[in-house]
Amino acid sequence: MKVAAIIPAYNEEQTIGSVVQVVRRVPEVNEVIVVSDGSTDATARNAAQAGARVIELAENVGKGGALTAGIAATDAEVLLFLDADLVGLREDHVYSLINPVLQGEAQAVIGILDRGRLATDLAQKFAPRLSGQRCLRRELLDGLHHLEMTRFGAEVALNRHLRAQGVEEKMVVLEDLTHVMKEEKRGLVRGIASRMKMYWEIARVWIRGNP
Repeated sequence: MKVAAIIPAYNEEQTIGSVVQVVRRVPEVNEVIVVSDGSTDATARNAAQAGARVIELAENVGKGGALTAGIAATDAEVLLFLDADLVGLREDHVYSLINPVLQGEAQAVIGILDRGRLATDLAQKFAPRLSGQRCLRRELLDGLHHLEMTRFGAEVALNRHLRAQGVEEKMVVLEDLTHVMKEEKRGLVRGIASRMKMYWEIARVWIRGNP
């Protein structure tokens, strides 16, 4: 089965290159697609230099929109979703996500960050199904509407869609993996504001059931 890694990225020039490089070292992943979601820094350039196929969106449409653009750009039967700000990603993490699907053990997999650092570990323990590290069979997305409008509520929409189909996601632990916090990327004030906006977008999809 053809596997495509789709990595939505908004101003992630510091980490996107290393994430792409790790994924490209996994032979089972046939293509790596980075969707630069209206980035204004060197995200697109660094992703391309690392060997990814880059889709540049003219304006920021949010995570759901970036994922939708990436999905539309490939015909792969298996889709791997990864965050662009991961720190400590290794090939074995990628295998933990894709192997259960490729070997027929599961239709969908969610990766839980663990032993990376306290802040990200706690977030995953409280809300593991909001993880952005996922792998699933493409056919499971049939009938999923308006993902492009969910922004940071994309994971909530995916969870609801799979649950409606009776799909049980396999949970795997990704040890020693973390990501850069918003407060580190944008400074304390802007980072907190960005985090609150993210929580609102998640809650909106959770409560309303649609964007």
